[in-house]
Amino acid sequence: MAASVSTRRGLGVTAGLDPTLARDIAAHAEQLGYHSLWSNDEPTAPGLHTLAEFAAATANVELGVGVLPLHRYQPTEIAVEIDRLGLDPARLWLGIGSGALSRQIDALERAVAELRTLLPDSTRVMVAAMRPRLCRLGGAIGDGVLLNWMLPAQAARAREWVREGAAEQGRAAPIVASYVRVALGPDARRRLHAEEGVYRTINEAHRKHFAAMDVRIGSVGIAASRRSELLETLAGYHSALDLPIVRVLADADASSIGAVSHAAAP
Repeated sequence: MAASVSTRRGLGVTAGLDPTLARDIAAHAEQLGYHSLWSNDEPTAPGLHTLAEFAAATANVELGVGVLPLHRYQPTEIAVEIDRLGLDPARLWLGIGSGALSRQIDALERAVAELRTLLPDSTRVMVAAMRPRLCRLGGAIGDGVLLNWMLPAQAARAREWVREGAAEQGRAAPIVASYVRVALGPDARRRLHAEEGVYRTINEAHRKHFAAMDVRIGSVGIAASRRSELLETLAGYHSALDLPIVRVLADADASSIGAVSHAAAP
């Protein structure tokens, strides 16, 4: 099946930004035409809190968190926090992952089912996946699948796994999104190399994932010197995905983050 090419694009930043900075980035991204704004989640910087800052400064752009790991979050806690923060369910893409749990499939199936009972139907629940079984599970039960650390060829293959999982359940394939690390400027290659170096050995799943790709460090993402080069490389991800999410690698200030978000804008 030929992949349809969408021009929708998300923008992702690290959780825990200064609230004023997070709001400024969000307002600018909405003006630039991004489909959605995304935050990761850290033990000391909850991603949903960052989404609340995004929401306060925007009107229509969709909001995604990816991912909330189930070894740190219970579905009931997630639902309570969404309500407490006043996040609009109709704008929300809720990414969950098994984290450090051993029985990944069972944990994710239970969590998705429970979140369905706790949250309005308008909330989209996404399954984080990197390997075939979880991609197929996401296709079978998720409103979306959130990939990570892939080149276009691997992302395209993962999207086929998602479609297989959906087809087995007789349902339409959900959206397939992925973070795409993007750095810009003279030190772009150093930034991508450093970020990828951390994740290559962060746990056994990531170690196996990168080993299977068998590519040199610093190549899984985009390091560009100018907008034209960035967009040319990003086009490969658009062909492989329904929604590439530009994950900004930059200093945590308005100028640095703004430069990447402007260069990568749709």
